[in-house]
Amino acid sequence: MRTDYVTADLPVFFVFLVCALFLVMFAGPQRGTVTEFYVSDGLLKPAHNGVALFGDVMSAAALLGSPGLIALTGYDGTLSVLGPAVSWIVILLLVAERYHSTTEFTIGDRLARRLRSRPVHLAAGVATLLVCLLYLIAQLVGASALTVGILGSAGQGMEQAVTAGLGLLMILYIVLGGMRAATLVQTVKAVMLVGGGIALALLVLARFDFDPGALLSAAANGSGHGDDFLSPGLRFGGGGATKLDSLSEQMALLIGAAGLPHLLMRISTVPTPSGARRSVQYAALLTVVFYTAAGVLGFGAAALVGTQVIAGDHPSGNTAVLLLAAHIGGSFLLTLVACLAFATVLAVVAGVTLAAATSLAHDIYGAFITRGTASGERELFVARVAAVVVGTTATMLAVFARSLNVSFLVGLAFAVAASAIVPALLYSMFWKDFTTRGATWSIYGGLLISVVLVALSPQVSGSPTALLPDLDFAVFPLRNPGLVAIPAGFLLGWLGSVRSSRSESAEWTEAVPSPRTEQQGYARHR
Repeated sequence: MRTDYVTADLPVFFVFLVCALFLVMFAGPQRGTVTEFYVSDGLLKPAHNGVALFGDVMSAAALLGSPGLIALTGYDGTLSVLGPAVSWIVILLLVAERYHSTTEFTIGDRLARRLRSRPVHLAAGVATLLVCLLYLIAQLVGASALTVGILGSAGQGMEQAVTAGLGLLMILYIVLGGMRAATLVQTVKAVMLVGGGIALALLVLARFDFDPGALLSAAANGSGHGDDFLSPGLRFGGGGATKLDSLSEQMALLIGAAGLPHLLMRISTVPTPSGARRSVQYAALLTVVFYTAAGVLGFGAAALVGTQVIAGDHPSGNTAVLLLAAHIGGSFLLTLVACLAFATVLAVVAGVTLAAATSLAHDIYGAFITRGTASGERELFVARVAAVVVGTTATMLAVFARSLNVSFLVGLAFAVAASAIVPALLYSMFWKDFTTRGATWSIYGGLLISVVLVALSPQVSGSPTALLPDLDFAVFPLRNPGLVAIPAGFLLGWLGSVRSSRSESAEWTEAVPSPRTEQQGYARHR
């Protein structure tokens, strides 16, 4: 980040951080129960929950990674915004109402309505933790980039310390606040994100007399690639590999959103299934509005800042929006955008950390280890400890992965969710012959295939921008495993079910969950 634009408004940024801490202390749990800590007792209004849902899902990839990819790769980068926008249709039509329950907290709970509790709780818990860790790493990487940018020359070489500090803030926020604090910060963030994104996009368009054609022409010239910037191929290369890589990424983004644990957890914070549907509708509308603005920001950064300058400042393009804000409005606008980006990260990590901690405490500890005998007070204590463990692990991994584009990390999280969680969820909702074996095969198999394919992809080795650029064991040609892993997850779920015994196939029927008490009722299908 160019130092002539930074440090003048540092007090504004630090005041924002202090206000964020006071916010969590103000909005923390009042009664100290698990239902309040996990889902705010399921009493949110659909409109309020829809705004918070948008705030929960719109990550650092939306504000930093996606415009950065557009600024670096043009047309190919726009694909990173299409999948998440369209994915709300999948969630609305297939998931929202059927998944909803104010008496259940996790994906494991939903599967256990008709399958054996302990195996599916454990499998869902493992998959949830992996997806959440990938998502958390992406948020911390993005937050570190913007904070170091705000610190300017004083922040050079402090990336590790900044990431550690942000991780600590994340842990404090969720341990003290729970779902009530997460909802508050997500609502504030959503309003700021939509308003700030639209305002900055209008400032960009004003530079081109509100002519989108002039903006695109200037972006092509500023990219150094000419008309190729507005055609497929810059990100993935030419030929058939480009189409397959693009298709794989879009599949993961489109399907994976329906399996994101923090999104599914928020569906249960409203009292009725129809309220869950309306929440998704509100969130979808806000997503379309914001991603339209994000596209303008990406092309605006290429046009006004230049692709080479952006790549030189940060190879992943994560600072493109910050550079654009500094170019248009100097230090003050940069600081405001950085505060907006930080609010984006804080809101998302609150929801994701809560989902991961809930899964550890509720699925793995409560349902699998203690077989449902743990009291609500004990589970709540374990959930807070789990938040510390998850936050610390994500922080350490984020330090190692800070050079990666956050959109890649989020794309990987979507791929794991799409291949390991979504098949089991959809089968359990729509296929009466789905079995516990099918669920575990689908979850573990989809998870393993996704991870192995990513490890053998060009994202990890074999290219200068890979995680391990000095090594080359990239035998899988695609950067996102979705094209292979998602069908494999569905296939394994079917295969495991048809290979189950007749008694297992007929044993479990859809159960209507009963109101939850503080002594958790996991034993329904043990």
